[in-house]
Amino acid sequence: MTRPAPVPVDLEDAIERLKRERDAVVLAHYYQEDEIQDIADHVGDSLALARVAARIERPVIAFCGVHFMAETAKILSPASAVVVPDLEAGCSLADGCPADAFERFVAQQRRTHPELVVISYVNCSAAVKALSDVICTSSNAVDIVRHFADKPVLFAPDQHLARWVGREAGRSDLIVWPGSCIVHEQFNARALAELRVRHPDAEVLSHPECDEPVLAQTDFIGSTKKIIDRAIASPAKTLIIGTEDGVFHQIRKTVPEKTLIQIPGMDESCSCNRCPYMRLNTMEKLYLCLRDLAPQVTVPEDIRIRALRPLERMLELSKPA
Repeated sequence: MTRPAPVPVDLEDAIERLKRERDAVVLAHYYQEDEIQDIADHVGDSLALARVAARIERPVIAFCGVHFMAETAKILSPASAVVVPDLEAGCSLADGCPADAFERFVAQQRRTHPELVVISYVNCSAAVKALSDVICTSSNAVDIVRHFADKPVLFAPDQHLARWVGREAGRSDLIVWPGSCIVHEQFNARALAELRVRHPDAEVLSHPECDEPVLAQTDFIGSTKKIIDRAIASPAKTLIIGTEDGVFHQIRKTVPEKTLIQIPGMDESCSCNRCPYMRLNTMEKLYLCLRDLAPQVTVPEDIRIRALRPLERMLELSKPA
């Protein structure tokens, strides 16, 4: 039996060579390891990467993120082969909103609210996107909910994001699917209070997926990209950050002199506030997926077609980058 070729010692050089040979583009989310962010052609949040996927024309997209992100790329760029370093890189929000249960939930709500608009956060499966009217990200969720001010709105799947979006959009009547992110829900409000005492001049920046006791102590609430931008622009020399610490890499590249502190998780003995799914991706796995063009992420065509329109609607309603 022929054994597969060994993984090269110089992975960075080998990946760059495979990118050229495959005419491949590498997309990476901000929550990836530093070296993956550095070798990627595009690094961004879900909205930025969706925009890239919508316009790209390359035979191979290697997506370093989680499964729903790769599905989104396949929906928007169906002619491309979408490969991922690890097929097990999933998402607790997507897993917590199964399409069959969501379909029943939507149908039940529509019996009472026939004009219901279903807005689903991008952190959901292709099948849930196909059941939605419009997709949003944490960057544009408030604007998209405001766009439907005269309609009843169902927001899924993150309940913490929904609560914050409802408050910002002046909508206390959102119908909410009760999901949450296992990473952002882990941030410890008590530990944050202690950090604020120890660092009185620090600015606290948190993602809206965090629980309310954390957001109540936060100076700036925003999406991943907005947190990075604010961290760079902030006059504060010390920043306490409530999101996955993959964002630190991009911040340090611009303002290395600033002190970055992550809000501890509930269990301070572990790195529970690092996404275990995002961190499944490694440089070695990225090399292998480009070498073997596997594993590939596919979306059944009937679901892809139905999921495409709500994604296109999101891009139409989003402010220019």
